[in-house]
Amino acid sequence: MLVMIAGPYSAPTQQEREANLERINLAAVGVAKKGHVPIVGANAAQPVVDLGDFDDPYHETMRISLALAEKCDAILCIGESKGVKMEKQVFEKNGLPVFYRLEELPEA
Repeated sequence: MLVMIAGPYSAPTQQEREANLERINLAAVGVAKKGHVPIVGANAAQPVVDLGDFDDPYHETMRISLALAEKCDAILCIGESKGVKMEKQVFEKNGLPVFYRLEELPEA
């Protein structure tokens, strides 16, 4: 399965954002070790947003992340935030699995 990993990314400082992204990426490693393909929206969006000088970087990040969510088979939510809630809604709307702990995700 393509599994989106969603967790809080936004934070007041670059150091906090990096720590948040590391936590999300570590969860992605766990997803990969279970045999699934992990998708992290922030990893896809941040290079574009960083180079793009967008008026609303958060909006652009979420636009990319939500488009990716539409292509995934399940989501692993490792925390709560406004963005996580929006991503999770894509899966709920499409009747797809929402997991909250890596242990809930079946082996591929």
